[in-house]
Amino acid sequence: MCILFLAVNVHPQFPLIVCANRDEFHHRPTMPAHQWQDSLIIAGKDLQAGGTWLGVAQDGKFAGLTNLRCQTGNQDGVRSRGELVLKALSGEGLTPNWLKRHAHNYNPFNLVFNHQGQLHCFNSLQGQSSPLADGFHAISNGALDEIWPKMAKGQKALEAYLSQPIIPEIAQLITIMADESQASDDLLPATGLSLEWERRLSAIFIRHEEYGTRSTSLVLQDTLGRTQFTEVRFDGKARNLGQQDFSLTP
Repeated sequence: MCILFLAVNVHPQFPLIVCANRDEFHHRPTMPAHQWQDSLIIAGKDLQAGGTWLGVAQDGKFAGLTNLRCQTGNQDGVRSRGELVLKALSGEGLTPNWLKRHAHNYNPFNLVFNHQGQLHCFNSLQGQSSPLADGFHAISNGALDEIWPKMAKGQKALEAYLSQPIIPEIAQLITIMADESQASDDLLPATGLSLEWERRLSAIFIRHEEYGTRSTSLVLQDTLGRTQFTEVRFDGKARNLGQQDFSLTP
């Protein structure tokens, strides 16, 4: 997962709204969102490492993961970060303290997860977990609410849309996440990539035949705890490969 926008206790009917794009190599084998066997989890599946990047559980839990970009790069032989989302959703005792003790077993990540009735974001490089206050948040491949151009742009678009007295529409949220505009060079973050890729990755939606946005995920949870989860999948030419819609009631 490369970017998440969250609206926490902003909309009167939907206290949690999440819009997320997963960016990945198109050749990496992936299963669309589905109910996992012998569990009450709805999520896609990374068939290479066995985990997932974002999902919801029958009891209302939400979890999502982004990789952290850093100059040192990734290590070989560490555990898959995708298993952290499964741990968060299945209630396996994942807490801020557990993450702090075990973060070194994974390549750098941000993890959004429920803890004691509140959403938190854990940053493995900082070794800290921050509760998500009411309002809007953007999480990408840097620190929580760090101001990268696409983070600021997407958050502003979601704020503008939800400022209207409306019931959020899936199609409109998908449109926000489909923005392919790139930032100007003077606003690009410096994360150790080439200028060409810094430009390409500065878009909310990345269109590229080798690496780009594979799916958009939307989560809307209402005041009764009912959750609507939508996943739309794309190929390397940004063509729609299908949409999955799920409704969960606690």
